Amino acid sequence: MTTPRAILAIDQGTTSSRAMVFDRSGRPLGQAQREFPQHYPQSGWVEHDAEDIWRDTLAVVQGALAEAGLEAGDLAGIGIANQRETTVIWDRETGAPIHNAIVWQDRRTAPLCDRLKADGLEATIQAKTGLVIDAYFSATKIAWLLDNLAGARARAEAGKLAFGTIDCFLLWRLTGGQVHATDATNASRTMIFDIHRQAWDPELLEIFDIPEAILPEVRDSDAAFGATAAGLLGATVEIGGIAGDQQAAAIGQACFEAGMVKSTYGTGCFALMNTGSEPVSSKNRLLTTIAYRLGGEVSYALEGSIFIAGAAVQWLRDELKIIASAAETEALARAADPGQAVYMVPAFTGLGAPYWDPHARGAIFGLTRASGPAELARAALEAVCYQTRDLLDAMVADGAGKLDTLRVDGGMVANDWLLQTLADTLDTAVERPVVTETTALGAACLAGLGNGFFEGLEGFARTWRSAGRFEPRLDAETRAARYAGWQDAVRRVRSGV
Repeated sequence: MTTPRAILAIDQGTTSSRAMVFDRSGRPLGQAQREFPQHYPQSGWVEHDAEDIWRDTLAVVQGALAEAGLEAGDLAGIGIANQRETTVIWDRETGAPIHNAIVWQDRRTAPLCDRLKADGLEATIQAKTGLVIDAYFSATKIAWLLDNLAGARARAEAGKLAFGTIDCFLLWRLTGGQVHATDATNASRTMIFDIHRQAWDPELLEIFDIPEAILPEVRDSDAAFGATAAGLLGATVEIGGIAGDQQAAAIGQACFEAGMVKSTYGTGCFALMNTGSEPVSSKNRLLTTIAYRLGGEVSYALEGSIFIAGAAVQWLRDELKIIASAAETEALARAADPGQAVYMVPAFTGLGAPYWDPHARGAIFGLTRASGPAELARAALEAVCYQTRDLLDAMVADGAGKLDTLRVDGGMVANDWLLQTLADTLDTAVERPVVTETTALGAACLAGLGNGFFEGLEGFARTWRSAGRFEPRLDAETRAARYAGWQDAVRRVRSGV
């Protein structure tokens, strides 16, 4: 029998699908990526066509293998990381989605969330799930689909429909409809999963009126999830790991010890602190979530979620058309007039942690006649830094010690100007790894744990390498003044403040 030469990770994100092939040292051998369309049926609504995602996933898997010069038979396994909370419901018999996927950014269920809060349910939901009531999570999206599509609720109650986050949908398709399962990290983002009992919660299912018949089985993040259907990839491959993208990134960053923090900069920005075997309840509106569940043992995390990071740069490109590519923002930010104090609050779909204001909307403050593309680009990048400080300050207020080093990853961290500004804003060193696509690397790690491809978490951690460290160099007075300007801008866009 041929010794497996590599492992493959599917990284299904909010705006693109990627596949990467890694060797045993965590070195990328090949990759492929495709952007897919975003659908905005109404203001505040965001949808994806799950069939687009499925087609692109197959295409990038084949593309990554081709670039690596490998075939499916050379793989030890497949891991999946996915955009979390995004909700798909499909027909169990045909596998066809009954509606576009409702994306995590979607705000259509904000009125339902307001009613749940008014009914006094926030404490109950937070105690069980570690989450605040918000349209971000899957539960209200499921309820909306069942209530607004003709016949959907009756079909769901009869066991004819299946719900899943994107990982679950891809697993169903990859296994030819044989496996309906997810992992504990993705389940923990639905708002119907008890993170203490590690089970779907009957009381929460009743609150949201969700039939248990549509729910997937919840497995460990490094569980055996089944094999790809014959003929799909040219050889049958075991699927050996699943995690939500932010948890996968924390694994890829080797954040295995309590107190370690990573921050991922993609469409949104997500800072996650490993808190070990005990969940920490936040008093500052951070989320208590599952970092990973391996071999039945749970590690928890505190997480801060920012809805718009790279998406603000995408907005400059696609809507304002002042840049042709995201890479242009670094040179523009360096060229911006330092005398202008332009602040962008990118609350395009509301504000996430620590504000949780679904009704806030974006704004730009401090414009002058001399303001142009350079100042807007700088403001978009600075907003990422200020929002990250919001999250880390909340973590400190929840009892975490001051962070010595922040490990960063995601597409935006190729920008040196951004990382230096981040270090200056946080007064904390910022470290970029050699492999910045740590979400895919984390999925590969999970897929390689159960089959021995990687030598446990310790062996995997030894593969982590730094590609650059950015030390803070801004004086305290300037840092404080700039952040105060940000806080004032946020106050202006808050609803009811």
